[in-house]
Amino acid sequence: MTILLAVIVALAAGVAVGYWLPPHGRLPFRDRPRPVRRILLPFTGETISRRALEAAVRLARAEHATIMPAFLARVPLNLPLDAPLPAQCARGMPLIEAIEQRVVSQGLSVDSRIGRGRSYRDALRHLLDGESFDRIIVSASRDSHTGLTSGDLKWLLERVPAEVLILRPAPSDTLEVTAPGFNASAALRRRRAPSPCPRARPRRSPGTVAP
Repeated sequence: MTILLAVIVALAAGVAVGYWLPPHGRLPFRDRPRPVRRILLPFTGETISRRALEAAVRLARAEHATIMPAFLARVPLNLPLDAPLPAQCARGMPLIEAIEQRVVSQGLSVDSRIGRGRSYRDALRHLLDGESFDRIIVSASRDSHTGLTSGDLKWLLERVPAEVLILRPAPSDTLEVTAPGFNASAALRRRRAPSPCPRARPRRSPGTVAP
C-alpha cells in the first residue's frame, strides 16, 4: 500500500512538472518575451545633438527598446491642425530618415512620428496624449528662439508620466546629427520667417517594431 501511494505521488508530481514546462507551461525566464519599451526622441529642426541620439541608442540596446524619433511641427493658427505643412516637412523628414538609418544600422528598432500642434509643446502634448512612452530623451537647445524652451522642459518634468532625460551638451561639444546635404546657412535663412508636413503619418523602416 505504501509503495502504491508513493508511485501515485510520483506520477502526480511528474504530471505537474510537465504541465509547467514548455511548450504548455511557463517558459524559463531567459526565454520569456521581454516587454517592448518605447523611447521618444523629439526634435524640432534639421539637426539633433549626437549625444542625445547616442544616449537613446545605449538605453535602447540595454532595455531592448524601440527608439521613436518625433519631428515636432508647428501649425499656424490660421490653418486647421491637419493642414499640409510641406516646408516644415522638407526640414524634418530628412533628419528622421538619417536617424532611422543610424538606429537600424545598430540593429535596433525604430518607429518614427510627426507631432503637430500650435506650438512645440502643444505638438508634444498631442503625441503624449495619443501614445504612451517609457522614456523621453530631449536635447536642450542652446538657442532660446528654437526648439523646446525652458518652460517646455519644466512642463515635461512636472506633467509627463514617464522618465525624462534632458541632455545639454557642453558649450564645446558641437557634435550633431544632420540630414545628408544639410546646409547650415540655408537653414538659418529659412528660420528667419515662419514656415508653414504632408499630413502626419508614422514612418517605418526595416527593423521596425510596430507599437
